[in-house]
Amino acid sequence: MKRYKIITLGCRTNQYESQALSGQLQKRGYWRASANEKVEVGIVNTCSVTQSADRRSLYQIKKLEREHRPDTLVVTGCSAEKFKEIPAITHLIPNAKKEVLLPSVFPEEKWPKFQIEKFEGHTRAYVKIQDGCNSFCRYCVIPFVRGPSRSRGIGDILDEVTLLVEGGYKEVVLTGVNIGDFGSDHTPKVSVSKLVRQLEQVEGLRRIRVSSINPNEVDDEMVEVLLSGKKICPSLHLVLQTGSNRILERMRRPYTKQDFLEVTRKLLREDADFSFTTDVIVGFPGETEKDFQETSDLIKEVGFAKVHIFPYSDRPKTGASRMADKVEGGVICERKQRLHAVVERVAFQSRNRYIGREFEILLESNHRGYTKHFLPVSVSANGLRANEMIRVKCAKNSKEGLIGYL
Repeated sequence: MKRYKIITLGCRTNQYESQALSGQLQKRGYWRASANEKVEVGIVNTCSVTQSADRRSLYQIKKLEREHRPDTLVVTGCSAEKFKEIPAITHLIPNAKKEVLLPSVFPEEKWPKFQIEKFEGHTRAYVKIQDGCNSFCRYCVIPFVRGPSRSRGIGDILDEVTLLVEGGYKEVVLTGVNIGDFGSDHTPKVSVSKLVRQLEQVEGLRRIRVSSINPNEVDDEMVEVLLSGKKICPSLHLVLQTGSNRILERMRRPYTKQDFLEVTRKLLREDADFSFTTDVIVGFPGETEKDFQETSDLIKEVGFAKVHIFPYSDRPKTGASRMADKVEGGVICERKQRLHAVVERVAFQSRNRYIGREFEILLESNHRGYTKHFLPVSVSANGLRANEMIRVKCAKNSKEGLIGYL
C-alpha cells in the first residue's frame, strides 16, 4: 500500500493546490501517512511571502525528510528554488508547473484531472479561480515566483463547484493571487461579478465568499452583485496594506485611502451590517509615526471584523529591498503590538451591534461557526455536527467572538 505526505505553507491558493494533489494521489491508490510513517511520495508546498515563511518552509522540508523518509521528495511553491542544494530533494517543481507536478515526476502513470472534489479538514471549500499577478508592488515577490496573471475558465470553475456541492459543501471561497484581475486575459473579457452570477445558479450552494480584492477593482457591477446577490455573503476581504497615501504610493499600490473609504462607505450606506476584513503591513520602509497613525485611524473608522497584520519583511528582488530608509525591527514589533490592540478592540466593538439578533451559521466544529458576515459564533448544544447550517440568537460578546444559543 503506497503512502504519501503533503505539507502546505502559506496562502489559500497553496492550500487549494495541495488539496488537488492529494486528490490525484488518492485516486491512484495512495493513502495519507500517519505520524513517522515511511512514505513513497513526500511533497512540501512552500511559501516565500516573508523571511519567516522561507524559514518555516526549510524546517518542514527537513522535518518531512527526517520523519517520513520519502522515496521521492518533491518541493514546489514560491520558495522551491531556494532549496535546490538540499541533497534529499529529488524534484523541484516551479509554481507554473504545479498542475502537472505528478505527471512530471511520474510520467509513466496516468493521473486524473488537477481539481478538487472535497476540501479535507474544512467546511468551506477554497476554489482557485486565478493565479499570478501583474502588479509588481514594491514589497512583493509573488509576480516573480508565480508569474503573470492567468484565469481559469468559468465552465471549469462551475464544474468544480458543482462537484463540491454534490459532495456536501455548502460554502465556497473564491481565491487566487489577485482575483480582481480574474477574466482580464479571457476573450471576451469576463469578471468576478459575472462568475458570481453564474455560481449563484448552482443548485444546493448556499454561500459564496470573495476572499481578497483591491478597492480599485470593486466597480459598480461588483457593488451591485454584493448587495443584490442571493448567495454572495455581505462580507468582503478588501485589501488595505496601509492607511497612508504616502506609503501606498511608495508601495506602488493602485489606489488611495480615499478610494478604499469610498468603497466601504458605499456598501455600508446600502447595508449597515456589511462587514470587512483586510490585510495591513506594518513598518514598510519610510513609514513614520504619522503614517502608522493614519492606518490605525482608518481601521477604527471602517470597523473591521478582522485584520491580518504583517510586519514588513525584506524580500530580495523587490523595490522595497533597495530602499534606504528601513524601519528598525524593534519599532516594527512595537507598532505591530499597538495595532493588534486596536484591531482587537475594533473587532469586539463591531460585534456588539449583533447582540440580540438571530443569524444562520455554518458550523466549522461542533460548537463554533460563522455568520454570513464572517462573524465567529460559539454555541453550546448537544448533537451539533460540522457542516450543519443552524439558526442561533447571539446572546453576548467575548474576546473570541459572539456567543449564541439555538
